[in-house]
Amino acid sequence: MALTRRQKELYDFLLSFVDQHGYSPSFEEIAEGMGLSSLATVHKHITNLEQKGLLKRDYNRSRSIDLLRPRGLMKTSLAVAAAAAAQNNMTLPLLGRIAAGQPLEAVEIPESISLADFTRSKEVYVLQVKGESMQDEHILNGDYVLVEKTNAARDGEIVVALVDGTEATLKRIYVEGSKVRLQPSNAAMQPIIVPAVSVQVQGRVIGVLRKY
Repeated sequence: MALTRRQKELYDFLLSFVDQHGYSPSFEEIAEGMGLSSLATVHKHITNLEQKGLLKRDYNRSRSIDLLRPRGLMKTSLAVAAAAAAQNNMTLPLLGRIAAGQPLEAVEIPESISLADFTRSKEVYVLQVKGESMQDEHILNGDYVLVEKTNAARDGEIVVALVDGTEATLKRIYVEGSKVRLQPSNAAMQPIIVPAVSVQVQGRVIGVLRKY
């Protein structure tokens, strides 16, 4: 769900007004608050937001706007991140596709994603998830994960783990003596248990992106 800059400004104004007053503004108050001279322009923007599912109107009330707050408008959405990143001219490398099922080699590809709204660190990259083994963490097939580059992790953290130097997988990590358990978050799947010496942590997940 993409919003124009003006639509986003109007939606933010409506949120602020409702939070402050406890009721929705009139078209006249919207025009005044947004510096718009035409009520027709206000009506056009309101209609566009309604069509995008961000508000609904009760035509039998004078203050008829009821705001909706769908998941797709969360600040962690890819659309908002991309808009902010464009202003900051920052991109992060998309290094490959990471398995969330069986281990899969992560192959570097020449792509990038603008994500300046999420991190200022240069030691962060992006991987796209394949598979359903982390679905109970709400990390789904096709999602993007933000990964902070590190070779160390605490028990229970979601990490990118390189197994036997060739295969990378996304799992929660647990060190159990001389073994490492790479635990999926899907009750239908079994953990991967391997010697600790064969596992190299390449990063830990710090965020999840999903495009609706």
